[in-house]
Amino acid sequence: MKLTVLGCYAATPRTFTNPTAQLLEVKNRYFLIDCGEGTQVQLRKNKVKFTKISHIFISHLHGDHFYGLIGLISSFSLLSRVADLHIYGPKGLKEIIELQLKLSHSWTNYTIHFHELHSKESELIFEDEKVSVFTIPLKHRVYTNGFLFREKEGDRKLNIDVIKELAIDVCYYKKIKKGGNITLENGQVIDNEQLTFPGEPTKSYAFCSDTVYTESLIPLVEGVDLLYHETTFLENESQLATKTMHSTAIQAATIASKANVKSLLLGHYSTRYESIASFKEEALTVFSNVQLADDGTTFEI
Repeated sequence: MKLTVLGCYAATPRTFTNPTAQLLEVKNRYFLIDCGEGTQVQLRKNKVKFTKISHIFISHLHGDHFYGLIGLISSFSLLSRVADLHIYGPKGLKEIIELQLKLSHSWTNYTIHFHELHSKESELIFEDEKVSVFTIPLKHRVYTNGFLFREKEGDRKLNIDVIKELAIDVCYYKKIKKGGNITLENGQVIDNEQLTFPGEPTKSYAFCSDTVYTESLIPLVEGVDLLYHETTFLENESQLATKTMHSTAIQAATIASKANVKSLLLGHYSTRYESIASFKEEALTVFSNVQLADDGTTFEI
């Protein structure tokens, strides 16, 4: 599981910072999370092939989180995309995109599947054999979701010594890796746990932006490997954070601590601050494993 931060600053894009967008790679799946203005330029800078992206998740309908979407959709067409594109986001996103395409006479030559979200409870919105994606209801000025990405358990590892001792044919190896038991010629059933070792540990990533401090998300992100939590303000402007329904670095760290996550990644910094170092300094007073997101940074989860 690998995360590339394409943009992690709040509000307006600048010549040296970009609004929110992230690319998460999970077992050869590529998920785009939010799509602020300039996202397609950041994808190119980070040498990401557009054809790899088939699922886009939009947290909410504030411009710094989705104004880059129509441009990316249009570029897909110009690049002769034919593969289907799945977009998950708040109700109203489909109407916005289709109106833009209609009035610009820019209908795509590929199919867009809109999965509009409206539930205020966490729900499973995507699943295949490798990964599951759940919503994380957040509290902001408009309907907003974070997203939880969980790897599914992979194949178990063969205990070759035991398998050879029992003279089990190689044709059964795949079944054993998938967790199946084996019946020997004499009728004896061998439990899978005797034939295998556990596979690689599964990973999880939680994206939480934008939101005011709310402990309702704690059970939803409990124990994740990496939590990205917005930190628009420093603590001396906590009243402004509450007023605008954003969070401070200390509040993000408090969530991380109470949820027992393994690592906290900060982002969505207000551009009023000259340096982002203070966000980490404040968060470290509450939680020990803190990292700073910045445009173009990557994190192995």
